[in-house]
Amino acid sequence: MICSTCKKGETSVVDSRPTEDGTAIRRRRLCVCGHRFTTFERVQFRELMVVKKSGRKSTFDRDKLAKSIFIALKKRPIDTETVEKFISKISRSLEELGQAEISSNTIGTMVMEGLKELDPVAYVRFASVYRNFREEKDFVQFVDRLDVYKKR
Repeated sequence: MICSTCKKGETSVVDSRPTEDGTAIRRRRLCVCGHRFTTFERVQFRELMVVKKSGRKSTFDRDKLAKSIFIALKKRPIDTETVEKFISKISRSLEELGQAEISSNTIGTMVMEGLKELDPVAYVRFASVYRNFREEKDFVQFVDRLDVYKKR
């Protein structure tokens, strides 16, 4: 494994254990430069293809999914372990669909539904990008429909 600090491949595993949900192995690593970092090892069942709105196809990238979720959850009071479980749950759900090709719409809907339960602010952040709000009124209409923000 290559160290993210010094870019050398001379690292050793200090600790190894399964994640809480048992879907991955979490490894704490130590580089010769002294930097410590964590890696995750997961089972990949099959190559999933994502069909974009344009019809273009690309390989499902868990890291790309994780990046968009972490952006939506930036500066929110959700711990990393909870986010990792959420990402693993979505990845497993996609694999359990049993389809070789999955629409980007299906993935976006799954993420939005999960974020709605996990954190309402992250849900709105993700939706604003996913739904591609073009004007302020589109955003206002979306937020007005949310039960979380309606006055009681």
